[in-house]
Amino acid sequence: MKNVFIIACGIFLLWTIQSQSQNNKTIPTMQKQTIYQFQVEDLSGKKFDFASLKGKKIMIVNTASKCGLTPQYKELEAIYKQYNDKNFVIVGFPANNFASQEPGTNKEIAAFCQLNYGVTFPMMDKVSVKGNDMCAVYQFLTQKSKNGLQDSEVEWNFQKYLLNEQGELVKVISPRTLPNDPEILNWIKG
Repeated sequence: MKNVFIIACGIFLLWTIQSQSQNNKTIPTMQKQTIYQFQVEDLSGKKFDFASLKGKKIMIVNTASKCGLTPQYKELEAIYKQYNDKNFVIVGFPANNFASQEPGTNKEIAAFCQLNYGVTFPMMDKVSVKGNDMCAVYQFLTQKSKNGLQDSEVEWNFQKYLLNEQGELVKVISPRTLPNDPEILNWIKG
C-alpha cells in the first residue's frame, strides 16, 4: 500500500510540473513599445521618424491656435530654445478635437505658429488625439497596453506627454500646467 501511495504521489507531482510547464508556454510575453516605432508627417508633409530622437528626452504636446491655452506656445518655444542642445526636444501635434479650436490647414497652422510665436520645434501634421480616429502615436501615449505606464485620456489642448531617452512614456502632464513649471524643468534637467 505504501508503494502505491508513493507512486501515486510521484505521478501527481509529474502531472503538476508538466501542466505548469505547458501553462507557462501559453502566457504571451508583452514586448514593451517605444515612441521610436512611429513615423509621421510634419506640417510641410515631410516624413518625421521618431527613431531619429533616440537618446533625447521628448515632450509631445497637442496644440491648438484658438484656445485659451494657446499662449503656452511662448513657453514651449522658450524651453525648446533653452534645452534643445541638451538632448531635449518638443514635438507638437495640432488637433481639432476640443471645441474646434484648431480649424486651420497645416499651412495655416505653420504660418500662425511662426508669425505669432516664432515656433522652431517640430510641428507635425494635424491629427486626432481622441475618439475612433485617434492617430497611432496618441493610441500609444494613452493606452497602458502599448506604453507600459498608464492609461490616460487627452483632457484638452496642450496636454503634455514626457518620454525618456529610451522612448518610453514616463509622465503625463495636465494641459493647464505651464511648460516652464518646475516639475517639467526639473525632469528636463534631471
